[in-house]
Amino acid sequence: MERIHATTILAVFHNGSVAIGGDGQATLGNTIAKSNVRKIRKLQEGKVLTGFAGSTADAFTLLDRFDEKLNSYGGNMKRAAIELAKDWRTDRYLRRLEAMLIVCNKEDLLMLSGNGDVIEPDHQVAAIGSGAMYAQASALALKKHAPHLSAEDIVRESLNIAADICIYTNHNLVIEKIG
Repeated sequence: MERIHATTILAVFHNGSVAIGGDGQATLGNTIAKSNVRKIRKLQEGKVLTGFAGSTADAFTLLDRFDEKLNSYGGNMKRAAIELAKDWRTDRYLRRLEAMLIVCNKEDLLMLSGNGDVIEPDHQVAAIGSGAMYAQASALALKKHAPHLSAEDIVRESLNIAADICIYTNHNLVIEKIG
C-alpha cells in the first residue's frame, strides 16, 4: 500500500524574526492526492510554530505528542523536543512513525527525526521534505545576498524556487511567523 507523503517545509530566523512555511501538496506514489494540505501548525497560542514532512497521519500523531510535551514542560520547547525525541526513539509504536518535524519559537529553531535527533541547524535555516535542499540553498543565498528581506519573504521565495524544481512541491504555500 502506498503512503501519502512528500512536501517541503522551511524555517528561517532572520532580522529578529522567524518564519516557517510549507507547500500544500500531498503525493500518493506518483499522483497528486491533494494540493492544499496545511502542514504548518501553531501551538501554545502561537508562541511555537511547527511544520511536518512525511506520512500525514504519523506527523499528526507526533504533533499531538509534541503538544503534550510542551504542556508538560511549561512551554519549554527545547525540553519538549528532547523528551519527544527520546520517546520517539525508544517507544515501540512511535519508532515506526515516518515523519520529521521542524519546531520553532522566538529563541530556537529545531529539527526532530525518528532517530532521536534534535538538531539546531547551522545558519538558522532548517528544511525537511523532498524539496528541502532546494529551499535551504535558496534561503541561505537570500540571507547572504539580500539581507534586507524579512524572514517571511525569504521563506516564500525559497519555497517558490523549490516548487519550480521539485515535482513533489507545489506553489500553494502556508507561511506563519513570530516577531
